[in-house]
Amino acid sequence: MMRITLNIVASLLFLAGVIWFLQGINVLPGSFMTGQTRWAVYGAIAVAVGIALLLRANWLRKER
Repeated sequence: MMRITLNIVASLLFLAGVIWFLQGINVLPGSFMTGQTRWAVYGAIAVAVGIALLLRANWLRKER
């Protein structure tokens, strides 16, 4: 159950990070985040954490 929850949270974090990053670099317009470097940095961090959580969740599955 923990692995499934971790995969869902990691996937959502990854997707949100991609959206934040694209808005921060002015690719996805229409938001207060558009064109602001701060959101691009937050998005990149969220993507990295999401990938790390996905790898960790799947690594735990292989261990058992």
